Amino acid sequence: MAHYYITTPIYYVNDAPHVGHAYCTVNADALARWHRLVGDETKFLTGTDEHGQKVADAAALNGVSPQEWTDRTSARFREAWDALDISYDDFIRTTEPRHYETVQRFLTAVYENGHIYKDVYHGLYCVSCEDYYTLESSDEGRCPIHGRALTEMQEENWFFRLSAFAEPLLRYYEEHPDFVTPETKRNEALAFIRGGLRDISITRTSIAWGIPVPWDDRHVFYVWYDALINYLTAIGYGREDDQTSTWWPVSHHLVGKEILRFHCVWWPAMCMAAGLDPVHHVQVHGWLLVGGQKLSKTMAAEGGVKLSDISPVVLTDEFGVDPIRYYLLRETSLGNDGDFSHEGITARYNTDLANNLGNLVARVTTIVATKCAGVGPAPQPGSELASAARQAVGAAAAAWDRFAPHAALEATWGLITATNAYLEQRAPWKMSPGDELDAVMGDALEAIRLVSVLATPAIPHVCATIWSRIGLEGAPGDETFADSAQWGRYRGVHPIVKGEPLFPRITVSDD
Repeated sequence: MAHYYITTPIYYVNDAPHVGHAYCTVNADALARWHRLVGDETKFLTGTDEHGQKVADAAALNGVSPQEWTDRTSARFREAWDALDISYDDFIRTTEPRHYETVQRFLTAVYENGHIYKDVYHGLYCVSCEDYYTLESSDEGRCPIHGRALTEMQEENWFFRLSAFAEPLLRYYEEHPDFVTPETKRNEALAFIRGGLRDISITRTSIAWGIPVPWDDRHVFYVWYDALINYLTAIGYGREDDQTSTWWPVSHHLVGKEILRFHCVWWPAMCMAAGLDPVHHVQVHGWLLVGGQKLSKTMAAEGGVKLSDISPVVLTDEFGVDPIRYYLLRETSLGNDGDFSHEGITARYNTDLANNLGNLVARVTTIVATKCAGVGPAPQPGSELASAARQAVGAAAAAWDRFAPHAALEATWGLITATNAYLEQRAPWKMSPGDELDAVMGDALEAIRLVSVLATPAIPHVCATIWSRIGLEGAPGDETFADSAQWGRYRGVHPIVKGEPLFPRITVSDD
């Protein structure tokens, strides 16, 4: 059995989750569900990043301790992921004892290997992204991401000798051409490395809210170095439950482009310094934009976007869980920026879900109920729909495997379109009961069964409902994909349930 380990970034607990966080998490969830479907032993990790100055500041602003604040805000992420039916196997919090142990063991290994030294940092710092900038890399003294004035800082720190890893990193990229995808993001990382790497500060003495440095108790680790190591914490690195050798060679990070440098330059260099191979693969995704702006607390304050209006919980209450999941997966190619809007959700809902999938299921189950005595007939082995199905199965599987959920769903909806066209051509609603009608309806039911299998990583609840309505027991993922993706698995003699509309249309006002 193959193994597959996928992670999201751990989300910072200085504010509540919004749909930008959901975009990454739903994509990772769908990919994890796909790999479970094909029979891989899968581990899916998400969680919250709970140290650093921003967290301490947010806690003070709200009149609570940092631990109380992180407990409260981390719970909001769990609530959001429950609302979106996120099937994570592990939810890590960086304030957990297991994380403290792994971080200290990992960075002690880097220290003992001679890659950490003490010096004084003097430069510009952005509290919002917890990152240092040179004057040249800033926007005339302002953070290039958040637009805020940078703070000048001077502090004794321990430094990681990143500069020593430029050549090893370039060599690794050359030997592993698929290490970072898409290629545009790989090229960005390479450009950053070729531009020259400077050693970077990894500790603080100015704050106490962090993991203590084991060889110098006056320092705590800088939040980014603590956070990156969470991916190893979850697989037991340096502890009695160590499963690094099983999961790390099959590890995949899904991250936003704003943290590309941390995951594609700093993190692989840190792993090399500790004597560990870098993560197997990093898939970088773009941003969801609202009115041309990246979703964030800062942009919300400056641009008038209310994060409460785009909370995952609010959106699922308004549109339903699977429609939101479908929109986030289908609307934007993973790797590109995309636009988020309520109008976009409504359009996808009414067109793809209500008109195409929902109407197909309603049409077929209604005809079977009225003309086939409510029992689903078997498909034809040589049906022309079988060819369309094989094409859809192959294209969807290849797309899921290459981190392209939008393309996998496009291929799946291609089978829905082919099935609707097949029915329009044959007009079974005009046929009398008999073998010809049974053949057509059996083909349509088999196509619907296959759609349920292909779409279940994206819209699991709806697919399970469809599975039940066409008379099948269990759920689409109960069989391995190799078996369930074959044409002809729908055996017939299954009682059909018409049911309520899967996707009642959303009325769009003319105003």
